[in-house]
Amino acid sequence: MSLRVAVAAPFKQKGKSRIPEQSFVVTLSLDRDWMSPDQAKRLLDVATSEGLVERVDGELEAGFDPDDVTIPEEFEPDDSLFHERSAFERVLDALVSADHDRQQAVASVNELQQKLGVNADAAAVVYARREGVDVDGAAEKAREELY
Repeated sequence: MSLRVAVAAPFKQKGKSRIPEQSFVVTLSLDRDWMSPDQAKRLLDVATSEGLVERVDGELEAGFDPDDVTIPEEFEPDDSLFHERSAFERVLDALVSADHDRQQAVASVNELQQKLGVNADAAAVVYARREGVDVDGAAEKAREELY
């Protein structure tokens, strides 16, 4: 996932899983020249909302092991990273990461959506849980969007 790659870069560059927010912004905007400082701050907001980063004692802590992420040499983030993803998109990514076929997952979610009479976000969460895939963050987002 390119969001995870972009978020991992500052942590990997510093060799730590906890860094100051300013280091995060400087690494993405000045050191790597991937985006403006404002875009780096927006990326941080998206990463925080998706549980990839947590603010702890005035610093940022990675919610994953940055060393497990490979940053391809030709990698450059695209504009889609600055937009918060829907619960459906988050669940679909989790399913694909758990080795589920993307096309089959979408078809199954659509079928479940019709059967249950719920929106795609809710159906995706139900399907993922039935498949044993952890989607708690997306489930919370889907729940919020129901009300």
